[in-house]
Amino acid sequence: MSTVFNFTFVPWFRSVAPYIHKFRNQTFVVAVCGEAIAAGKLPHLAQDLAMIQSMGVKVVLVHGFRPQVNEQLRAKGHQAKYSHGMRITDEVALDCAQEAAGQLRYEIEAAFSQGLPNTPMAGSTIRVISGNFITARPVGIVDGVDFQHSGLVRKVDVAGITRTLDMGAMVLLSPFGFSPTGEAFNLTMEEVATSVSIALQADKLIFVTEIPGIRLKPGEPASEDNPIDTELPLAAAEELLSKAPPSQRPTDTAFYLQHCVKACKAGVERSHIIPFAVDGALLLEIYVHDGIGTMVVDEKLEELREATADDVGGILQLIEPFEKDGTLVKRSRTEIERDADHYTIVEHDGVIFACAALYPYPEARTAEMAALTVSPQSQGQGDGEKILKRIEQRARAAGLQSIFVLTTRTMHWFIKRGFVQVDPDWLPDARKRKYNWDRKSQVLVKKLQS
Repeated sequence: MSTVFNFTFVPWFRSVAPYIHKFRNQTFVVAVCGEAIAAGKLPHLAQDLAMIQSMGVKVVLVHGFRPQVNEQLRAKGHQAKYSHGMRITDEVALDCAQEAAGQLRYEIEAAFSQGLPNTPMAGSTIRVISGNFITARPVGIVDGVDFQHSGLVRKVDVAGITRTLDMGAMVLLSPFGFSPTGEAFNLTMEEVATSVSIALQADKLIFVTEIPGIRLKPGEPASEDNPIDTELPLAAAEELLSKAPPSQRPTDTAFYLQHCVKACKAGVERSHIIPFAVDGALLLEIYVHDGIGTMVVDEKLEELREATADDVGGILQLIEPFEKDGTLVKRSRTEIERDADHYTIVEHDGVIFACAALYPYPEARTAEMAALTVSPQSQGQGDGEKILKRIEQRARAAGLQSIFVLTTRTMHWFIKRGFVQVDPDWLPDARKRKYNWDRKSQVLVKKLQS
């Protein structure tokens, strides 16, 4: 095994560990559109879901079957009919839906039964249990359109699903429901997943879809200036929905977003829209800092704040690699514990991704910004600028006129942000006495606007 692999794997695995701990025993409802299965993504999705479950997550899997039903209809010479973004399910379409659901359940159960050596599924034992967990009612007639055998979720068997999950099994749900009289109704994958996540008060609702997520400017084409909005506050999502036209197709902005909003408003902590086209999208969304798709959340997960004694361990873990490679001067745990209130941090989802300390020299009306560190996982996301801005605010609030830094490797970053280089003799006398002439750190100063 190469040294390069060791060097990259160990920090990566350590960075993933907080998420593994956090999500253990949580419940995720994962809704996979039928297009993903038609595109041949089922084997990799099954492998990723098996890994997620092996790390202690309880998984409810809801599959869609839109293209599979349409294929069955074409084979029978019957035209698919839609209205209000839903299928109109006549007798022929109901038969096609039942056939498609049976075939997909067979394929999904087979995918989770693979355990070949030298594959991600080796040694896994994934029990997949499905059943009549959904009670349905008819859509009825809407705006003069009779939806016939199309239905809506009336009730979710929460106790049955919970007992199944507690047994260690994965629950598999098809978009079908039955009335108390035994009549079958064709449901939408999106509504089933949303209703189940709300009924279970799941920790996550994840849609694996045809779209990459919601862009910062939803009505404009993809570009460097219009990336995916990885974290969409609930209020912003509601505002976006209010301006979006009614959804008719899965590629419409409101199609999945409306269900994410509904789930979050009803108590589901986070809902996600991710692309099936990206291999490993589930793992990237769940276990990587910024994810890959769009997450709708009731409040911003990222917090910029002053540190407390409880943050010392996270600060040490963040700065340790930079101390080892000589970017930062080594600081002991005792020193950081003593100076915890000097630190400002950026915390995201319980993990510290950036920090800096402010050491004032009131007699010289200046302060040192020390230990400015941004995790490699979030570099380029603006965390450094956020920390710098907060440090400047703290310094101004203390009546100081400038801040300075000592650096050996990041001079250009500071110069771009208004710092100018000065001679070490500029330093306040108390700091000059501690200056390490062997290290030859460059001193940069920024005057603060009052």
